[in-house]
Amino acid sequence: MTEYERWLGRKLDDPDLTEELKSIQNQPDEINDRFYRNLEFGTGGLRGVIGAGTNRMNVYTVRKATQGLANYLNKHGKAPSVAIAYDSRIKSDVFARESAAVLAANGIRAHIYPWLSPTPTLSYAVRSLHCDAGICITASHNPAKYNGYKAYGSDGCQITLEMADEVLSEINSLDIFEDVKYTDFEDAVKSGKISYIPDGVIDSFLEEVMKQRVFTEKCSGLKVVYTPLNGTGRVCVTRILDMIGVRDVTVVPEQEFPDGTFATCPFPNPEIKEALQKGLDLCETVQPDLLLATDPDCDRCGIAVNQHGGFVLMSGNEVGVLLLDFIARGRLKNGTMPTNPVAVTTIVSTDMVTAVAEEYGIEMRRVLTGFKYIGDQIALLEEKGEADRYIFGFEESYGYLSGGYVRDKDAVDASMLICQMAYDYRKQGMTLVDAMDALYRKYGYYENSQVSFGFEGEDGMIQMKRIMENLRAKAPMEVAGCKVAGWSDYETSQRCDGGTMSAITLPKSNVLEYRLENGSKLTVRPSGTEPKIKIYISAKGANAEESAALIEKLKETAPGVFGIR
Repeated sequence: MTEYERWLGRKLDDPDLTEELKSIQNQPDEINDRFYRNLEFGTGGLRGVIGAGTNRMNVYTVRKATQGLANYLNKHGKAPSVAIAYDSRIKSDVFARESAAVLAANGIRAHIYPWLSPTPTLSYAVRSLHCDAGICITASHNPAKYNGYKAYGSDGCQITLEMADEVLSEINSLDIFEDVKYTDFEDAVKSGKISYIPDGVIDSFLEEVMKQRVFTEKCSGLKVVYTPLNGTGRVCVTRILDMIGVRDVTVVPEQEFPDGTFATCPFPNPEIKEALQKGLDLCETVQPDLLLATDPDCDRCGIAVNQHGGFVLMSGNEVGVLLLDFIARGRLKNGTMPTNPVAVTTIVSTDMVTAVAEEYGIEMRRVLTGFKYIGDQIALLEEKGEADRYIFGFEESYGYLSGGYVRDKDAVDASMLICQMAYDYRKQGMTLVDAMDALYRKYGYYENSQVSFGFEGEDGMIQMKRIMENLRAKAPMEVAGCKVAGWSDYETSQRCDGGTMSAITLPKSNVLEYRLENGSKLTVRPSGTEPKIKIYISAKGANAEESAALIEKLKETAPGVFGIR
């Protein structure tokens, strides 16, 4: 209440905040939700609901985070510089300029895109412009009420845990109003303290994406419907498709241009069918080979495939498996497969990629959830002078990357590769659905699914913490009538198989994994970007029907066993 009254008593730079604060007077629950904590800063930066308060995304929480980053950079180097990008969300452009103004006031050169840009172009700009850090204002695929602040290191990866801890320490030492340096944005542009990133950076980014092509033949005649879901993808994706010869592209008109309200897709996440509905409706008329959808910051890509006139949505795991197989096959054919090739995926992605990797002699590395860990593997290979060994990385949540030119998932690259893959199979008289069915017959019927449970507000945070504590105190012995054969606790770095304990070498993370006697696997993880607990479920059956039945049984049973309601 003291902090609320302090905010209410100040003349705030954003009148929207004052209006909101006045509207919640005498509403203790609403006040508490906005002020019971500071918006958490971690390796993913900030993410939260847009609004007034310390637990909200607003100009003051953004300025404070940027001041913390500025303090860190000035302590660790001379004349640092930072690249900044932003997406189509509400106030993204405002938060980007506020960040630049704080950096300029701290003697740090800020390079900002003059227009909204995909997240991977931020990762690229950090490396291309030799910056010490990067900031991307985005909440990725979250609903319209959210925005976020992603922080990147000089390598183009999202910041490390060590850097996040140091920046957080700086942030925690600041008063949100009194300790933040600030200057006028336009004045800083005129003085050269803030500069706009030139068009040539995007051009060179697209040239690097083009280098990831599996073949150079133009994809003539491929027909595509594309939706950027009112986000940042339209310019880069349509340009790259034109560059590879995909000229028949119909953009979903209701979702073509930036709109932070996401009026036609309240959950602008290509993992969700409802987000693709406008595109699917248009496909019924246009009858393309493929529907492509990119999320608001254009780092995730979802697809639907024309299968005899109907459109089949494919999962992130399926597209990841298809792309790994396609890239490996293509590289072997072209003679460009490196010695000891490496692919990277996450602990919650399908086990099917392990079988595909073995087929091609590819080392498959598993990392924690979050593409920054895939980026770390690229960086490690680069440090050893072995960057060319990396051929592909993906996560089940629709994130893909086939080269080291950026260190984050890239839906521009994914869109290009998926279209090349669809074109290649079409020449063989097959769709991507047909191709996936062929891989299932070859490697086995792996099925994957996910269930998630929302926990809003302070009570939700407490409840999520209690669920994870209870699971650690009393691990389940069986799920859906099948005994638990082994488990992994990534927070304590312990693994148990048949009573034998061993250590996990990955960084600590609040994740629990349970392996059942029938080969199924369940992973429980609080989301790092949303107030949710997610259960990732995988199974393998003798056929599609058997694996699907196993998944449904586990989805029905697991939440109760894990104490999640």
